[in-house]
Amino acid sequence: MSEHTRVRSGVGWTGQVIAWFVITAVAAMLAVCVLVPRLVGATPYTILTGSMRPDLPVGTLVVMKSADVSNIGVGNVVTYQLKSGESTVVTHRVVAVGFDSDGTRIFTTQGDANNGPDPKKVIPAQIKGKLWYAVPHLGRISNLIDNAQRHAISVVIVGGLLAYAAYMFVTSARERRYTKTKEEVSV
Repeated sequence: MSEHTRVRSGVGWTGQVIAWFVITAVAAMLAVCVLVPRLVGATPYTILTGSMRPDLPVGTLVVMKSADVSNIGVGNVVTYQLKSGESTVVTHRVVAVGFDSDGTRIFTTQGDANNGPDPKKVIPAQIKGKLWYAVPHLGRISNLIDNAQRHAISVVIVGGLLAYAAYMFVTSARERRYTKTKEEVSV
């Protein structure tokens, strides 16, 4: 094998390793942000303020899974609607559980970085989910794109991965054919 061929194959191998690393990283990011939450009925949110520092800093992607309110207790992180039926949500930690005069379970919440509990109690109807997992900084990326763009990016990435796989298959087949032909000629 000539020096030029060795260098070229080394560069090709390095390029393949880098390409597979990037492909794996993108696939993992898509799985964490989109696929896994959808498969289990969870919802991803992004931490937008510093109220949950240091554990959940600004830009953290939090994935909330539905939970029976009887399974939510002190120490759990929950995402809840500020007003029942409205889209604005807050992610804070439950610091107390009690009951109102009707016997309805109520939750007192507080941001980890806040000096005191939130002024209004949270009722079960407001709770969107309990923290399942969190990924620091991934929420920043998620916030940069809306759902339509996220779908388009997913289609482009999947198309790109398929095109790359086809390219690798064709290149490999061509190289095997060339090597086989070269071996037949030299025999």
